[in-house]
Amino acid sequence: MNTASQTIQSTSTLSLLSIVSLTFFGYVAIGLPLAVLPTYVDSGLGFGVVWAGITISAQYVATIISRAQVGRLCDRYGPRRSVFLGFFAYGLSGALTLASALVSGVPAFSLTLLLVGRLALGVGESLVSTAAITWAIGLMGSRETVRIISWNGIATYGGIALAAPLGAWLEGQYGFFAMGAVTIGLAIAGLMLAQTRPPVAGVKEKGIGTGQVLSRIAPFGVALALASSGFGVVMAFVALFFHNRGWDGASLALSAFGLAFMGVRLGLAQAVARFGGLPLARVSLVLEIIGLMALALAPSSTVAIIGAALAGAGFAPIFPALGNEAIARVPSQNRGVALGLYSVFLDVALGSTGPIAGLLADHFGYAAPFLLGVGAVLLSLGMIMSLRKSTSV
Repeated sequence: MNTASQTIQSTSTLSLLSIVSLTFFGYVAIGLPLAVLPTYVDSGLGFGVVWAGITISAQYVATIISRAQVGRLCDRYGPRRSVFLGFFAYGLSGALTLASALVSGVPAFSLTLLLVGRLALGVGESLVSTAAITWAIGLMGSRETVRIISWNGIATYGGIALAAPLGAWLEGQYGFFAMGAVTIGLAIAGLMLAQTRPPVAGVKEKGIGTGQVLSRIAPFGVALALASSGFGVVMAFVALFFHNRGWDGASLALSAFGLAFMGVRLGLAQAVARFGGLPLARVSLVLEIIGLMALALAPSSTVAIIGAALAGAGFAPIFPALGNEAIARVPSQNRGVALGLYSVFLDVALGSTGPIAGLLADHFGYAAPFLLGVGAVLLSLGMIMSLRKSTSV
């Protein structure tokens, strides 16, 4: 590679990092309360486990409902406006969380403020995460879609991984109101960074209808949802599985999953360019199945940790590889809607996997969720075997 090519590549990488940093700020805000919010609602406010679950879920419901509308906003007005609105929503969520902590002596009012803040956080997530991808594609071109989605995913899971222990530390040092104060600070930082990025104009030409977009991406979305079940059961049940077996090292299994996931994502663009998205997805799903089987049948914690790493490496390419194929099937003026709708399949899968797998674990033991994941990933593999590479619209 000559000096000019290296300079272009370096500039491209810096531009991409500056955009996915927006996603990182957003997901740090999302991850901050995850370790402390259930206990705060359950014990601190005295509403019990059910309301703790409802409070956590409120964010995801808002994200799912708003995805398609956010996509249309990105397509019509450009992603920069969506990012600005998203960080305003994050700031509102932080202010409501802060207010909730200050009026904790009135539990019903405190919970109401907290729930509205969670809804605002969900809308902010939808706005920023969808717009960041479309912004980067607008700046760098659709040929970089896989790399953009891959790095955006690293920013997503990296932000959550950093934020969860940080949130627990902040709550222990300064109380629950620190969640709100830091979220406001992250929103301000995100707005400042977004202000420095070059805008991408919206597309004025009329694209195809939302129904047509959905029909074109649905096969890839369903395959993604099924493959994501493996991710969902690992994240939700590894700790319980290790505890049930009397093993130490559940945190190592989660770390192994995350590190393998991020390691594969870093080199994914080159692998897709060399082998193609669909062939790579097929091989990756086989690897995910092997990892989930190793977890379910693990005779020791070491084997379970290795299984978690294999599952993470196998799941890592699925969202970008299938997303690249799905987006190629819609006109550029519908790119935001396509991304939003495609992401809904992941949101719904992760939201539904936990309760279903929980019922299985209750009746058949803690290996059952991983076997459920194996079955779902096998169905995904069957679907992907029937899909063919698209030609860009």
